[in-house]
Amino acid sequence: MDEILRTNDPVLISFVEALLRDAVIPYHVADANTSAVEGSISIFPRRVLVLRDDVPEVRRLLADAGLASELARETSSEWLPAPARGLTPRET
Repeated sequence: MDEILRTNDPVLISFVEALLRDAVIPYHVADANTSAVEGSISIFPRRVLVLRDDVPEVRRLLADAGLASELARETSSEWLPAPARGLTPRET
C-alpha cells in the first residue's frame, strides 16, 4: 500500500475516509491507534494508505474534492530494511 495522505487533522481523515468509502476504494488508516498510546494529543500524524493500483484514481478524487495540497508526494511510502545500510525505498 502507498501513502496518499499524512495529517494530524481528524476531520480531514474522516472526510477522506468518506470520499474513499463512497468511491468504493479500499484504504487503511495507519497509526490511528497511536493516539491512544500518546494520550490523544495528536503528535503523531495518521497516514491514509491505498493500493498502489488505486493511487492515480485516489489522487484525482482528492484533488477534485479540493485536497490537492494535502496529498503526499508521489513516491512510494513503503520501506524495507536493507542489511547493514539502514532503510532503502522498496523498488517497484
